[in-house]
Amino acid sequence: MTQTDTYTKVWQDCLDRLQLTITEEEYVKWFKPIRPIGFDGSNLRLRVPNESFVVNIEKLFLSRLKPIIMELYGADTQLHYAVPREVRPQQTETTATAVPEFARPIDTAKIQNPFALPGLRRIVIDPQLNLNYTFDNHIEGECNRLARSAGMAVAVSPGSTAFNPLYIYGDSGLGKTHIAQAIGHEVRQRHPELQVLYVSMNKFQAQFQTAYKNGEITDFINFYQMVDVLIIDDIQELTGKTGTQNVFFNIFNHLQLAGKQLILTSDKPPVELKDIEQRLLTRFKWGLSAQLNVPDYETKVKIIRAKAQRLGTNIPEDVVTYLAENISANVREIEGALSSLIANASFLGRKITISLAKDILKVYVKLTQREITIDHIVKVVCEYYDIELDTFNSTKRTRDVAQARQVAMFLAKQHTKAPLTVIGSSIGGRNHATVLHSCKAVADMMDTDKTFKAQIEEIEKIVLNKN
Repeated sequence: MTQTDTYTKVWQDCLDRLQLTITEEEYVKWFKPIRPIGFDGSNLRLRVPNESFVVNIEKLFLSRLKPIIMELYGADTQLHYAVPREVRPQQTETTATAVPEFARPIDTAKIQNPFALPGLRRIVIDPQLNLNYTFDNHIEGECNRLARSAGMAVAVSPGSTAFNPLYIYGDSGLGKTHIAQAIGHEVRQRHPELQVLYVSMNKFQAQFQTAYKNGEITDFINFYQMVDVLIIDDIQELTGKTGTQNVFFNIFNHLQLAGKQLILTSDKPPVELKDIEQRLLTRFKWGLSAQLNVPDYETKVKIIRAKAQRLGTNIPEDVVTYLAENISANVREIEGALSSLIANASFLGRKITISLAKDILKVYVKLTQREITIDHIVKVVCEYYDIELDTFNSTKRTRDVAQARQVAMFLAKQHTKAPLTVIGSSIGGRNHATVLHSCKAVADMMDTDKTFKAQIEEIEKIVLNKN
């Protein structure tokens, strides 16, 4: 048996023992890719894919690995790592660099911190949280109850619930950022020892590009792996950014395996994200996906009252009712419209009345005409194509019926806030993939068939009550 065969076999014996003390996922992720490349009687050299392996082995597994190595290889054995040197895209060759010995801890003082607080030598992460985004000033309603309740559970026991990651999604202005940052504030109050960080994906991407340009990718990864609660806003901005996706995947995996908490926000559910690696999408679904919806009437009333109170203004109840009934959209629009109303009343020296509200709000917001529902769209489509509702909802798949369903799905996606799964279940019991296909089919036909496009525009006018 050659010397190579000997230390390779001994390394496998080491892995066999180690495997008894760690999970299968940890073994496959961190130890299966490692290869022994040399042993001179006192120094064992291992080839690892990148320096994140070194960091994680030293941090997470050293206490279990070192005694086994000393028993099998000798008490004086030192462990060295061969790490492929990072190269620029135009380079084709890699060389191995030795990483000194076993238990050399990372000097956190030397890690580049993109959120460093001046004058502090020890890494103290500025959480980047807005003081106005707390649970105390967040209005709970049916539209956000799931996300808020899950967020409170996460804040109590970060990393220890089934909600990891907590994925909060919904249209712009519905309060995703508010809830995500409120979780961060609550964690800091309950667990002041934990490092919390909020960052938008755009800022994360910019930091990654700077780190890559300066050759500081390892420091960049090490920094984010030190965070206990990582809040990433607008995760959909990962779309098409392969390099950033690879780095974020490593950070995500490390934090999850280490029992850290991830909170992600997006304008879409994971299933509707495009040009993001499947391995990331799969992990986004591991925890809980909580949708935020447009606030209902009762919630809008609470928001208006709370906002008025914060602004120190008394709003008459009839005006509150008028605003809640007529402002159609999201939380941000409700608060913006109210601020505009109060400001104009102050500047003009007038009392806040319904009359003033009508004059002011028509400039700032689009008032609700009538809620467009899926049922309304289906009714209009059936009448236009002269198809009985029972036939439309049946399993019949003739060309005219199938096309009518596709048109209804297309218009429902355009003019309702319903998710694709709801649209599909309401129109023939289809899934979200069928809805996406139908919408694309209708859009493609409109691009190539002027007559068909004119039909869709005519149906759309009827749906919107435009004559």
